[in-house]
Amino acid sequence: MNIKLILIGLLIVVLGGFFLFKNNKGGKTMAGVNDNKKVLVAYFSCVGEQYSVGNITEGNTAIIAKIIANKTGGDLFEIKVKNDNYPRMYTELTEYAKAEMNQNARPEIVGKVDNFEQYDTIFIGFPIWWGDKPMPVYTFIDSYNFNGKNIVPFCTHEGSGFCGTQGMDKTGAKILKGLAIYGHTAQNDRTEADKKVSEWLKGLGF
Repeated sequence: MNIKLILIGLLIVVLGGFFLFKNNKGGKTMAGVNDNKKVLVAYFSCVGEQYSVGNITEGNTAIIAKIIANKTGGDLFEIKVKNDNYPRMYTELTEYAKAEMNQNARPEIVGKVDNFEQYDTIFIGFPIWWGDKPMPVYTFIDSYNFNGKNIVPFCTHEGSGFCGTQGMDKTGAKILKGLAIYGHTAQNDRTEADKKVSEWLKGLGF
């Protein structure tokens, strides 16, 4: 009788270990670090003529933001300016962006994130303009209390990388490892973009 009980106990342990291993696939840690965590994916993106990709109807950063939201189950929030005067031609856009940066402008943005306090992790995405974040992204960051939250930056670029823009230490948030991805990859090679985002998110525990 005791031998039967021992064998049954061993079988339960083995099966339990098998199902635990099976359910742990997909990049999450054993501790389930990101289980039940509320995720927000906020992004600023532009359409029109863009460097190396021509005229586009969906912004490079918007494409990456949607991939992230799909893979994390996060809520999307597009950072839009109230008075969208951004030129649709690339050279004029760069000049406009440079003037905003020189003024340290904070363009008014439309809409707000409802119940922002419910989010544990906020992905913030943007294109690199003149080695910096676009000014509307600063408006967004200034508008909310990030204290105690996780910020995960991501950007699209054409060779500059982050240029140091991932540093957001003054927010009081923990800054996690960001993703810098080429705009032409996002726009023209969705399979590769998806792969890079997946690998990055897996490293973060998603």
